[in-house]
Amino acid sequence: MANKNQSPVLGVLGGGQLGRMLIQSAINYNQDIHILDPDPNAPCKDLSQKFTVGSLKDFDTVYAFGKECDVITVEIESVNAEALIKLESEGKKVYPQPKILQLIQDKREQKQFYQQHNIPTAEFILTANKSEVIHNKSFLPAVNKLGKEGYDGRGVQVIKSEEDLDKAFDAPGLLEKLIDFDKEIAVTVARNEAGDLTVYPAVECAFHPTANLVEFLFAPAEISKEVEDKAKEIAKDVILKLGMVGILAVEMFVTKEGEVLVNEIAPRPHNSGHHTIEANFTSQFEQHLRSVMNWPLGNPELRCPAAMINLLGEEGFTGPAIVEGQEIAMAEKGVYIHMYGKKLTKPFRKMGHVTVLDEDVSQLKTKALKIKDLIKIKSI
Repeated sequence: MANKNQSPVLGVLGGGQLGRMLIQSAINYNQDIHILDPDPNAPCKDLSQKFTVGSLKDFDTVYAFGKECDVITVEIESVNAEALIKLESEGKKVYPQPKILQLIQDKREQKQFYQQHNIPTAEFILTANKSEVIHNKSFLPAVNKLGKEGYDGRGVQVIKSEEDLDKAFDAPGLLEKLIDFDKEIAVTVARNEAGDLTVYPAVECAFHPTANLVEFLFAPAEISKEVEDKAKEIAKDVILKLGMVGILAVEMFVTKEGEVLVNEIAPRPHNSGHHTIEANFTSQFEQHLRSVMNWPLGNPELRCPAAMINLLGEEGFTGPAIVEGQEIAMAEKGVYIHMYGKKLTKPFRKMGHVTVLDEDVSQLKTKALKIKDLIKIKSI
């Protein structure tokens, strides 16, 4: 914890790649960051001023860690919110606020929040178990989502017809109408304690066909100004209705009729904002830092059109990671490679990302596809 002559200590729950990139931004400001993560080899282990190995879900571990910090934030939602509530009651600044984390930890509560606050979202039904999903078969086609513990494509199951009902989760969750959308987009918003608010341009996401993870991202999104303005207003509405301090990624569907519906939100830096390190005046990681530390917020505008490619572990490879094609990719103009410091690969594990910049949008897409085919993460 800082004394009167030091800058406040920022504690981060989670030491993965998001924490790693946050630290990379914090270094420019001499901002000390302490990390708590269960993995002794987490990507942040050698970069933070203090690295503590421990469970993010254990009350005592999170509470003891937070006591040593002045401001506490997260790079993953799955943390012990009760410990954060206690720390907040004792005067610690916790952003995003613990009550918001509790809301977001349960997709059922998240959806009800949208409904109660007139935030446009897909129609849904809450379900307690598999038999309730089956009972609501007339609601199909739908997406069955687990209420808790689902992330990175886990805990989500598309149920198009009665033949798929066997895939339903036998746990509290929800059935959400399957949207015949035109595009999936994301808008990032940030708000500091003083109430300043900034909005990033919308980006367009393309998902991996089987892993349910973002495979490509393009900025700016190819949408009309009307849809862009609508998406930005919805994102601002969400963060203001939450009363949240921090950075918030709002994932949305754009329907074929031009409607914009909120899918899910993430109260932290997000995969849909990785390109901002090179492509925007202020990266999402620096903006996260600025927002939780109550510093002035930075300019979120794009400097240049960009594509982002997630580098996922190749199917069929588990073990010590090797990267193929990296040097050839490095020779390309406007290509920026970010590896996450993960020594072991497994199928679809996020191992890094590449940002590609190009003023010519069609050339940008061609180059992004080329890079995707070039860099492969395999094992020895």
